[in-house]
Amino acid sequence: MEEAGKKFLYELLTTPAPTGNELQVQSLLSKRLGPVAERCNSDVHGNLYLELNTKAKRGVMLAGHCDQIGFLVTEVGQSGFLYVEPLGGIDEGVVQGSQVTIHSRRGPIDGIFGRKAIHLQSQQERQQVPLLKQMWIDIGAKDKADAERFVQPGDYATYKLGVTELMNGYIASPGLDDRAGLFVVAEAFRRCSELDLKIGLVAVSTVQEEVGMRGAGTAAFSIKPEVAIAVDVTNASDDPGTKKGMVPCLLGKGPVIPSGPGTNPVVSRLLVECAQRREIPYQMAPGGELAGNDSKAMQVAGGAAAAAGIGIPNRNMHTQAEVCHLEDLDHSVELVVEFLRSISDDTDFRPFKV
Repeated sequence: MEEAGKKFLYELLTTPAPTGNELQVQSLLSKRLGPVAERCNSDVHGNLYLELNTKAKRGVMLAGHCDQIGFLVTEVGQSGFLYVEPLGGIDEGVVQGSQVTIHSRRGPIDGIFGRKAIHLQSQQERQQVPLLKQMWIDIGAKDKADAERFVQPGDYATYKLGVTELMNGYIASPGLDDRAGLFVVAEAFRRCSELDLKIGLVAVSTVQEEVGMRGAGTAAFSIKPEVAIAVDVTNASDDPGTKKGMVPCLLGKGPVIPSGPGTNPVVSRLLVECAQRREIPYQMAPGGELAGNDSKAMQVAGGAAAAAGIGIPNRNMHTQAEVCHLEDLDHSVELVVEFLRSISDDTDFRPFKV
């Protein structure tokens, strides 16, 4: 990955956007891409829209969700400890002992999820994963009044943000779901701004995917795209936790192209053809269930759309140590750009013609 692209990716990964409070990352995107967009807009839901070739007859919607799993402070206890509710699918097995940041009205406040010491746990407690409602965040406050000087109920929190560079092009960070996909959408849009596209393009940084793909649904209803592509991470199968029968999905082997009822078959075929034509490594992911990403919402919002998702292999999803490979992001950008370039006036996305 080029240094400028890596710098932008790391900016995305260190900018907080817990579900329901995505303002900071939307601001970062609008500053980077607003100058090259023909039109830049937002809606009351919080989605950010970036448009190219706005007068074209045909339109494609690219979506990458900007929100990440997190926590919402619901109570400040008498002793100054904070209690929270989950934002999205929190893996309670990895929460205790983790570092967090409360994004308060007075600025970021560091904290940790407390953990009852192993010496004090009963045998039964050692064998159970406590629920989030049984956990607390310690910010070092003396008491309730001291804590409330900095934190109030309703403040958002995330795992402490940062990027760890592993060996051989692997990186680890909270929020790779879905800053990896958002980076791909943003970089594809930037490159397309330098091309003579035949189609209109709307790149949408969608909100609240982690609580039901809500931003993508409202955005697609407004845009009514002919074609809708969601770029998101997908569970890798190359670590010791892989279950038997899982479709192979390997880090460093390229983006994942799906097939099945949640994917328009023409779009899937064209993505494969684009990858083969440009010699972009790719992986196939046939699946009988609907995808759990923005493509599911976009497929039927406001009318039918030729929808598909492009997956970026991801380990340890929904933890504070998600892992992706930088080459998979680069290859995903190349695939998206080639797909957009391949659409002509004659391209017909109907699976069959009458």
